Amino acid sequence: MCANEKEPLEELERIEIELLLEALYRYYGVDFRNYVMPTIRRRIWYRIRAERLKTISGLQEKVLHDRLIFKRLANDFSINVTELFRDPGFFKAFRQTIVPELRDYSRIRIWHAGCSTGEEAYSMAILLHEEGLLERTRIYATDMNEAVVEEAKLGSFPLERLEQYAFNYKLSGGRNSIEDYLSYTKEYAKFRPFLSEKITFAQHNLAVDESFNEFHVIICRNVMIYFNSYLQNRVHELFYGSLSPSGFLGLGNKESMTFTGYTDCYKEMEPNEKLYRKVK
Repeated sequence: MCANEKEPLEELERIEIELLLEALYRYYGVDFRNYVMPTIRRRIWYRIRAERLKTISGLQEKVLHDRLIFKRLANDFSINVTELFRDPGFFKAFRQTIVPELRDYSRIRIWHAGCSTGEEAYSMAILLHEEGLLERTRIYATDMNEAVVEEAKLGSFPLERLEQYAFNYKLSGGRNSIEDYLSYTKEYAKFRPFLSEKITFAQHNLAVDESFNEFHVIICRNVMIYFNSYLQNRVHELFYGSLSPSGFLGLGNKESMTFTGYTDCYKEMEPNEKLYRKVK
């Protein structure tokens, strides 16, 4: 195909994608319009092939008339990559740098935004238990994907992941054995109730929903890499308004505040692990 034939097809595809995302927003109230285009495009075409369709417009028709197909597409857009003590250096830095600052707090509220199936929220609960802070802490863990929120509430994971999770735990500065926090069935490990009782899981969409509390710590790691600059700024505005004075913000290792309007509002506490303190 020559270049002048290819360009109109690319323009048509862009228009179809924009119309599909606008339809999802208007009809279902979910907003993927400001996600980065390459990721959205790949996942749309994955769903087109999975549904044995041929065009984006054909997918739009199906999605608007079949809620099950909509749910499958929404799940495709949801990035669910997580594990217990993922990126152990982050949790080690949090333990060493942020925990001493939290010791004087009589009550601690932490928000894990984009929690996926909950492993990072449980990681935080374990860490705070070992530091003697869990009893005065409430962890709120949210995700846009209702299905993964329900999975997170179960507080379990396949036993095949245990070896990796135990390794991460030790690298993060864990003081005991990861098995101290688990019970077992034939195929699954389940977090002990004293951890689950301190975590509230709920559905929350960073693209459209507002703040629901004031927090001393907000953790949102490797979620905004899928957002365009407009949506990243929107989320940073949400986090800034949700953080208490001198509150702490943790981002993913591929994320930055450099091109947002909030660079001067935070002090780097642990720049290699993207931990910041609100100063304005």
